[in-house]
Amino acid sequence: MAKSNNHKMALLYMMQELLQGTDEDHALNASELIKALEKYDCEADRRTIYSNVEILQDFGIDVIKKENGQGYYIGSRDFELPELKLLVDSVQSSKFITEKKSRELIGKLMKLTNEYSAKQLNRSVFIRNRMKTGNENVYYNVDALHEAMNRNRQIGFKYGEWSTGRKLVEKKGGKEYLVSPWALTWDDENYYLIAFDEAAGIIKHYRVDKMLGIGLTDKERVGQEAFRDFDLAAFSKKTFGMFGGPDADVVLRCSKNLVGVIIDRFGTETTIVPEGGEHFHVHVTVAVSPQFYGWVTGIGAGIEISSPAEVREGYKEYLQGILSKY
Repeated sequence: MAKSNNHKMALLYMMQELLQGTDEDHALNASELIKALEKYDCEADRRTIYSNVEILQDFGIDVIKKENGQGYYIGSRDFELPELKLLVDSVQSSKFITEKKSRELIGKLMKLTNEYSAKQLNRSVFIRNRMKTGNENVYYNVDALHEAMNRNRQIGFKYGEWSTGRKLVEKKGGKEYLVSPWALTWDDENYYLIAFDEAAGIIKHYRVDKMLGIGLTDKERVGQEAFRDFDLAAFSKKTFGMFGGPDADVVLRCSKNLVGVIIDRFGTETTIVPEGGEHFHVHVTVAVSPQFYGWVTGIGAGIEISSPAEVREGYKEYLQGILSKY
């Protein structure tokens, strides 16, 4: 690269050095910045450094001069270190992101801070042996689904299920599913598509990592009326493990020590009605399914399905079915 061009690039290289190499505890003075620019064959003097600092500040980059005058550093950034740690933790714990992609994403997040903070993020990387999907297609699936929604198109795909040989095989003999995609949600560390099935006339959901060969069709989406008043948050609260079932207004009678469990599951807006000093009850809407019954069972004797009678009876049958195995 010609020196004249390098001279024009000096401002960008200087910005890069400040972003990657400084923080409040690590500043670069004018002499150090001049030396750093020499790596890129950029000629600079103190006037160049001072002028570039002013330009970067005018551009909105928080270049701060230390009070003792011993150099410059970047103050606030688009992402502070605690925010990046939160994002790294989310990537690490996300089951639907493969180990390879997790490392790639964390590497990109590390570039959003300086080299000293990046070391703290790097020490937090404990991906190996965590339960991760092996399906790299999930990223392409998400992109295809967003494209379909943006273009208002239905999609066709095949749906997979895990075999005892640990292979994802096509369900229903490879039959193609045709649905209208309307939303994506993340539940229990998995990505789900919320879609309208025109043939069945109902809203359904599908695990994105189990969707195979997604293709856009020429058909416009249908089911907008079904989604006009659709509340994704309410849908997630009433659906256990993303397994559907008939909706029911259920009364749960609980020991008082389970208030936190109920709020964690159904939200802080849930009305808690005390019963004496040791119990309370709540009215909640749930999708009645074996997964709901399993959730109740996991909590134990401290929770009781008070009503309706058919849900109580369904729970008894669920428990009897389990007991019959023992």
